[in-house]
Amino acid sequence: MVLKKLKSNHTINLLLFPLLAIIFWLKNLLAPQQHLFTPAETENFLFSILYGLIKEFPFWQNVTALVLFLFIAFAVLQISTRFNFVRIRTMLPATLFVLIAGGFTGMHFLHPVYFGAVFFLGALYRLLSAYDQPQPYSAAFDTGFFLGISILFYMNLLVLLPAFLIGIGILSRETRWREYVILIIGFLLPYIFTASYAYITGRIIKLYDLVWLIFLTPNEFLQPGIHLYVYTGFLILLTLLGSIKILQQYDSVKVSTRKYFIVFFLIFASTLLSILLIPLIAQEMLLITVIPVTFLISNYFVFMKSRFWGNFWFFLLVLMVASMQILSLLKQVG
Repeated sequence: MVLKKLKSNHTINLLLFPLLAIIFWLKNLLAPQQHLFTPAETENFLFSILYGLIKEFPFWQNVTALVLFLFIAFAVLQISTRFNFVRIRTMLPATLFVLIAGGFTGMHFLHPVYFGAVFFLGALYRLLSAYDQPQPYSAAFDTGFFLGISILFYMNLLVLLPAFLIGIGILSRETRWREYVILIIGFLLPYIFTASYAYITGRIIKLYDLVWLIFLTPNEFLQPGIHLYVYTGFLILLTLLGSIKILQQYDSVKVSTRKYFIVFFLIFASTLLSILLIPLIAQEMLLITVIPVTFLISNYFVFMKSRFWGNFWFFLLVLMVASMQILSLLKQVG
């Protein structure tokens, strides 16, 4: 019954995901603490500028993170609606994103990945809009440009460049070399602006040192515990179930939907492999991983024929997220 209500397009669901986000953030809003960043995190180029404005105000850091988190959830909903992934009008993707990402309790504070995720979604939106265009040059340039800006906030998003290059080839009506070149030009443009500014202001050596600092500093953020492994494993199980559902629907869904989900898989695989294989990337990348997973699981819940199994998996997800919140509170009290 609850899942049925959440799948509807009722206005009350528009208020549900902001309420959930506020509940998840309430502990940090009521008792804000200064997070200890590594130098590599605070020196991400654009993040360092904005972080400097609220560095001494932990409460406003948490408020900023919450606002960005809500914006990401709303953007996920808009992308789902615009490209009609689940073929019905539903606000479930926003609620699922907040619910799933809310389970990563160690991420309920300001981090460069939130700013990076905002521009990553801009890049994803423009990439998907390239579908079936004979000459998607504008979409390719915008995709690269937004992705480049996202990396100036959170450098580790560089691992997504291959996925976006493959994606533009998959979505274009006719694949030619121009789309790839234009995407790379758009991607490099923010760095050209940054390097030019550093050169003019005499900071080019400092910029060079910062790049090496970011790429050579081991990231020890969010060291996983058994509870994080269990929760991530459960999400992987839901992702597997969602993938099976997509394969079952493969002959009935539109060609565009098939290609969109291939792009989602590329992004999902890139982020997950980067966490597993690259020591410099920690579990904060899971916030990006959750975005394609949200679309996949939303489709799974919407088209689950068995009401029992749909409600079973959804309530198990809620139980897992609630457990993560309780464990976080106990850890803080202890």
